[in-house]
Amino acid sequence: MVFSGIQPSGRLHIGNYVGAMKNMIALQDEYFCIYGIVDYHAMTVRFDPKEMEMSIFSAAVDYIAAGIDPEKSVLMLQSTVSEHTELAWILNTITPISWLSRVPTFKEKSKENPDYVHMGLFDYPALMAADIILYKAHVVPVGDDQVAHLELTREIVRRFNSYFGQTFPEPEAKLGEISRILGLDGVNKMSKSLGNCIYLDETKEEIWKKLSTAVTDTNRKKRNDPGNPDICNIFTMHKAFSKQEDIEHCAHGCRTAGIGCLDCKKILLDNMYKELEPIQNKQKELRNKKDYIYEVLRDGKKRAKQIAQKTMDEVYEKIGIDSYHK
Repeated sequence: MVFSGIQPSGRLHIGNYVGAMKNMIALQDEYFCIYGIVDYHAMTVRFDPKEMEMSIFSAAVDYIAAGIDPEKSVLMLQSTVSEHTELAWILNTITPISWLSRVPTFKEKSKENPDYVHMGLFDYPALMAADIILYKAHVVPVGDDQVAHLELTREIVRRFNSYFGQTFPEPEAKLGEISRILGLDGVNKMSKSLGNCIYLDETKEEIWKKLSTAVTDTNRKKRNDPGNPDICNIFTMHKAFSKQEDIEHCAHGCRTAGIGCLDCKKILLDNMYKELEPIQNKQKELRNKKDYIYEVLRDGKKRAKQIAQKTMDEVYEKIGIDSYHK
């Protein structure tokens, strides 16, 4: 069983796509997968209720356009399966505060938004753990920025099992071949809030405008200076999008100063857009099929809830309240 989730917090960028989504798509042929649009997680930052419905719709469109197949996998909305928050509360009762306070994301978000630090942000990892173990997922495709969260999930699972008996498997992180692409600044992770990302739905011209000024190997000052592709974020993007022959050509050309950074970026642009264009065409098609998207999510709710209720029946028994839930 596989579970993973993405927040409906705006347009998806290539960091989301490469870091987790490509892996999620590939796993559909090997596992039974449940993929969640985790709207409760999206509420840990300031949001406009008037935009939430469209954000969820857009996230579903992006999932399917990128390659998540509702015929193979369950695509569901977190808030429509109440067992997520019910299990999260039970996990809260066994999760030490010290475990939650050490999670890097809480520290980062608190620093970024010091006037908006709240219990939901602090407790985010417990809900994430519930999301995963509610379906007894063994495999969780994630980017490397989520590995610490998943390790905390494993600790929570071990504590629950030690208190109440073997109930949940310890999920394993499944990293993609390229687990992270940095932002266009070449320093920070690709992030909407930092404005350093390339979105899945951008035109070729828009992508080139961003790529043309993106940071490369900062030690390469002039066109005829040799560079080091291993420390260049553009080369990391090549490994995610380009053909092997182009990857080898750019690596050799960089090291020998045989090609300039702009030449390297143009090759990347062609390869990147070749992969993104079919996704964009599918996005356009799906945006006009609102009834279909809503039906997919309704079906996903039904299928996910069947599994979630079975898990909660077992949890009720383990914690001693099953007689009152029959």
